[in-house]
Amino acid sequence: MKQFDNKLKIFILIIIIILIGIYYFFIKKDDYTEISNANTLIINEQNNETEKTEEMNETEEKIIIHIIGAVKNEGIYELEIGSRIADSIEIAGGLTEDADIQNINLAYILEDGMKIYIPTKSDSPNEIIDNTEQYIYKENTNLTISENQQNSDKSTKNQKVNINTATQAELETLPGIGPSTALKIIEYRKENGKFRCIEDITKIKGIGESKYNKIKDLIKV
Repeated sequence: MKQFDNKLKIFILIIIIILIGIYYFFIKKDDYTEISNANTLIINEQNNETEKTEEMNETEEKIIIHIIGAVKNEGIYELEIGSRIADSIEIAGGLTEDADIQNINLAYILEDGMKIYIPTKSDSPNEIIDNTEQYIYKENTNLTISENQQNSDKSTKNQKVNINTATQAELETLPGIGPSTALKIIEYRKENGKFRCIEDITKIKGIGESKYNKIKDLIKV
């Protein structure tokens, strides 16, 4: 009888061990798989966020410019921030044989959205808007040079840009005033109040006597 009891105890112990083994093999295995899958999901999400951040940073470090005129491949190109006119010429395949870059500052730093016109040797001075910030071909090519000049004279007489209230776009219509200079004018107004006279605009960095003489008849306060 005692021997039977021992065998029964051993049998029960074996059953318990088997049940424990089954529990850990099946149930704990599923728990481990769920934890492993959860960790994998978290890692993948982190990787996706990192990739998105890198893509955003990469996008922020690029500018888009439009270059036309005496280059081999006119078009719209993506460049690194801090690129210069020389870089835009290079990415456009270089200059054509009739290019005239004598009056172009090839070291000028480009800004996003800028349109650059590389003139040819046959271009007349009136066909180029030379404003030291960018070289842009006439916006309305359907008009003759004389018509553009007449329209410009009429516009000058009829309406001047109020440097105290003008928007960035309105300021950029002035010769020599590009996006960066227009923003400086707006920032100056925010920090110092309105300009008291048109001569005060020379307090803006980048607007010297030469540039002021070009715009003094086109502005008011």
